[in-house]
Amino acid sequence: MVNKVSRNEVRKMRHARIRENLSGTSERPRLNVFRSNSNISVQIIDDEKAVTLASASSLDKSLKIKNGSNVEAAKIVGKDIAEKAKKLNITKVVFDRGGYQYHGRVKALAEAARENGLEF
Repeated sequence: MVNKVSRNEVRKMRHARIRENLSGTSERPRLNVFRSNSNISVQIIDDEKAVTLASASSLDKSLKIKNGSNVEAAKIVGKDIAEKAKKLNITKVVFDRGGYQYHGRVKALAEAARENGLEF
């Protein structure tokens, strides 16, 4: 019998490999993306202080997202995190795609954040 490693375990290994060379600082915090089957969330993290500075999710009631698992929801979450970053005077971040492909919802979130003022 073949013991196949789950897709999520492979993603976690890929993310660990990426994180070896990627970290957020006070000047350039890390923009981390987590994508599940039903929602998407993002955090701005200062790894030096081990603190989450801001976060946004498709589960936030204030965003009024009906379906959190589509590209439109990702665009709304990307716009929201960019606005929260502006309030904290954060303009430059390091993008951490979380081991996911830069495609679909992850790409839509990143492009929406860029359009609304974040640089990465």
